[in-house]
Amino acid sequence: MVASWIEKLTGSLEDKKQYRQYKERVRALPTPYRTAVEGIDRYVMYAGGIADGATLVRMVDDLATLFEGAAADGASVRDVVGDDPVAFAEDFLSAYKDAQWIATERARLTEAIARAEQEQS
Repeated sequence: MVASWIEKLTGSLEDKKQYRQYKERVRALPTPYRTAVEGIDRYVMYAGGIADGATLVRMVDDLATLFEGAAADGASVRDVVGDDPVAFAEDFLSAYKDAQWIATERARLTEAIARAEQEQS
């Protein structure tokens, strides 16, 4: 019962636990991969606007898995992100665009215009 009440205030405790595990996985990466993941993480946190904790956890888990695989295969960071790291981060984020806060606002705007159109008829 207490956990339920706390989660109403702070969000899912399981999501927080999984996020801490992601951070541990990133710390375990070899330095070049860790540096790249930390840079991409910072970018997607600021630019992504992910409003759903479960989606955020899934996104960063996917990011860690991608770079863990690259490290295991001996692929370079450039092999993973290509020539344009911003384009890579934007493409990566596009897989999670439905959970961005702006998606909700776009839907609200569309609904408001539809209601206005109905009111005008």
